Amino acid sequence: MKTQITLCLLLGIFGASNASRAEGLSVERPRCEYLVDPIGMDVARPRLSWELTSDERGQRQTAYRVLVASSPEILAEDRGDLWDSGRVDSDGTIHVEYAGNPLVAFQRCHWKVRAWDKQGRPSPWSRPAFWSVGVLGKADWGAKWISHPAHTPKSRPKGTPPETGSILVRKPFSLPDKIRRVTVYVTGLGMYELRINGRRVGDQLLAPEWTDYRKRIPYQAYDVTDLVKPGENAVGAMLGAGWQMSPIFLGRFFGNERMRLLMRLEIELADGTRQVIATDESWRASDRSPVVDATIYNGETYDARREQPGWDKAGFNDSDWVACETEPLGKDDALPRLVRQRNEPIRVTEELKPKNISEPQPGVFIFDMGQNMVGWVRLKVRGPAGTTVRVRHAEMLNDDGTLYTANLRRAKQTAQYTLQGDGEKTFEPHFTYMGFRYVELTGMPERPTKESIVGRVFHSSAPRAGQFECSDERINRILHCAEWGLRGNLMSIPTDCPQRDERLGWMGDIQIFTQTAMFQHDMAGFFSKWVPDVRDAQRPDGRFTSFAPDPGDGQPAIPGVPGWADAGTIVPWRQYQNYADRRMLAEHFDAARRWVDWIHAQNPDLIFRKGRGNDYGDWLNADRWSVKGMPRRGANVPKDLLGTAFFAHSTQIVAKMAAVLGKESEAKEYEKLFERIRAAFQREYVKPDGTIAGDTQAGYALALRFDLLPEASRPTAAKRMVAGLARYKGHLSTGFQTTVGFLLEASRHGAVDEAYRLVQLREPPSWGAMIDNGATTIWERWDGYVKGRGFQKSSMNSFNHYAFGSVGEWMWRVIAGINLDESQPGYKHIVLRPRPGGDLTWAKGSYHSIRGPIESHWTRKGKRLTWRVAIPANTTATVHVPTTQPASVQESGRPAVESPGVKFLRNEVDAAVYSVESGRYEFTAEY
Repeated sequence: MKTQITLCLLLGIFGASNASRAEGLSVERPRCEYLVDPIGMDVARPRLSWELTSDERGQRQTAYRVLVASSPEILAEDRGDLWDSGRVDSDGTIHVEYAGNPLVAFQRCHWKVRAWDKQGRPSPWSRPAFWSVGVLGKADWGAKWISHPAHTPKSRPKGTPPETGSILVRKPFSLPDKIRRVTVYVTGLGMYELRINGRRVGDQLLAPEWTDYRKRIPYQAYDVTDLVKPGENAVGAMLGAGWQMSPIFLGRFFGNERMRLLMRLEIELADGTRQVIATDESWRASDRSPVVDATIYNGETYDARREQPGWDKAGFNDSDWVACETEPLGKDDALPRLVRQRNEPIRVTEELKPKNISEPQPGVFIFDMGQNMVGWVRLKVRGPAGTTVRVRHAEMLNDDGTLYTANLRRAKQTAQYTLQGDGEKTFEPHFTYMGFRYVELTGMPERPTKESIVGRVFHSSAPRAGQFECSDERINRILHCAEWGLRGNLMSIPTDCPQRDERLGWMGDIQIFTQTAMFQHDMAGFFSKWVPDVRDAQRPDGRFTSFAPDPGDGQPAIPGVPGWADAGTIVPWRQYQNYADRRMLAEHFDAARRWVDWIHAQNPDLIFRKGRGNDYGDWLNADRWSVKGMPRRGANVPKDLLGTAFFAHSTQIVAKMAAVLGKESEAKEYEKLFERIRAAFQREYVKPDGTIAGDTQAGYALALRFDLLPEASRPTAAKRMVAGLARYKGHLSTGFQTTVGFLLEASRHGAVDEAYRLVQLREPPSWGAMIDNGATTIWERWDGYVKGRGFQKSSMNSFNHYAFGSVGEWMWRVIAGINLDESQPGYKHIVLRPRPGGDLTWAKGSYHSIRGPIESHWTRKGKRLTWRVAIPANTTATVHVPTTQPASVQESGRPAVESPGVKFLRNEVDAAVYSVESGRYEFTAEY
């Protein structure tokens, strides 16, 4: 029986702020360098972007005009005294470079934009937006590093830990009347919390966040006008060890540095004059801080009896404090560089209340937060002075209800709070973070209640970009786990895990998860910050490392590992595909090229045998780290095969980068090299009957995904890949690097039902098994815990590890059907191709691209399928209408080929393909 399908394509913007406009364009969401109204930019030619909305079908931009003014008043007069682009005939809405007067430090730039539509009608101006210029050179700071003179590395032998208690620094100052604006530019070595007049500056946590501080130090900028007043004021900072001085992974240190602060407070008065308060010899310091100890892995010890009330306010007596020691910044070209933070700050994004409390032992109280989260808890407690409450954190419980902490290895993840008495007190840490679902309280003076703690969830606050849900609640929970795994591991860098004594920017994990991350969040700003970290860690010979930043201290971060080092090419290319970020490619091209050149120099026969570092292979696949109870029948893809596949893929990416950048000779050179590697791969690993060396699921997935086979051989390879499931009881045997590739290639080559079956499995190894065993984040191992059997090896058993969450990419691309077109990056052209399967009756996916929101929503009621899709104005789509009867396809009750805005392209085995302009459409078809 033929199935009747109704497909409703709503090609426009759902929920647009100006949806009531009947015609023309509206300009929305003006942004500068991916950020909304950023303060303190250090870019000479910042890039401006905006989105367009319209209710009209096929509406597009034909021209734009940008105005940039030195004041809101001038901008309101429709004048741009800094830059008036004039009318520019272009459909470009992203990465429009400022081309006005040279920018100077501490300047404020107000801007707006308007667009002309396809009929030549101008839109209203966008809302007024702004960016401000920050510190453009070290001389602009007018400040010095300050530190406590007693906290010096001079007396410590190299490699021994520095002090990890906090210190306090402060300075009083006075201001005249009529203050117009006050901006602070600040950074630290270690971490800092800045305070003015007793109030915290901003909501950013763990500042200045994590880089290789020997090479670059991010600074932050805040508008603090509301925190100061005419008359007497005070500014102060609490400094902690942070990543700079905590032991990081196997005892690595960035260096034996002291905690330091650098700050410039820029006061603009009503008459246009300026006053500056900067860190210098006039500041005073104290090492009597309530934060007795704080490190990344172990937690924080806080003694409230050591508090100095009023230390961050005017009028405080600091006569027993000491003068700060100072250090000059050095020359602009000297390391480390001081750079404005490019990514969104780490901040609290959600609070969780405990679901229940248990008492497995007398006086030991366990709180279940209901979600494996990352951050810390805020504690409310009252009791006698000297009482110490201990707060421990863990992801899982032992069978007896106590905390399971074996998988933390040497990390303690513990906060200790000693009371000073005097009523109810509230405590939360300052310079650490924990990964946990369960919280243990001991030492409580009174029996705690659910109100005693609240979970404070924090991470790099990259905005949400995508949503997905479907009729299978288990699939929804899998993606929920991937989402919470991403949140927990966005700590200024993409970490592997947030709980044990590791928490590094492992490159292989994020390499395979990048596209899922980009579907989930707007990662443009985040990767704009982290990709320079990748270059900072790159070895002089061209090898990328296994993790970035590299804490170093003489120990290399395991360079040259296939799949891990290749993040140095793949992540920047994903940034280009998703955000059309050509500037990142220009900045990164030489680094990417040098990685490929190094492999080639080591392996002139083009088979990557030499120099593969630790060579992790297809990490955590079913053989090397076997799931208990599963057969061991050669799941390990040969490591030289995996290495050669990634060598080919990185080479092809370098060729594409060169082509985008207009480097024609390099593009030809690396494209030829890719073809030679492809041929070498086929000679070395592909037998005449199509068998690939090792006959593994992973090997076929790599060859298919990286285009290493002749077109005629692809169907055979796909069949062999899927047939390999039988050797593993119908399960995947793949690891980190090939699991999502298997699903995508199976779906692409006619086995989409097998892909759905794998995602919906419930026995390990599977995502469903994680869910059935209590997962609320993606696990490191398929079988980290199994009811009745217990835990996997504690030496490597993280319960918050997003790599296997790369299945999210498959959900968006196959179930929801949202795909990019690499030839028109940044979703200028969109490919819509959902492949309904399994027992799903509906699915809904959305993605807010750099050009606007995209939505795909299909439902099945009986034998009718309804599909709704949203596509931004000024873009187009290729629509694959699922049908085996192309002649039956209609739009709004008429043949689709007769519908305005719809152009027939071709018929495929399971779809009719159309080119579609923006607008709203309703298709019906027999399937």
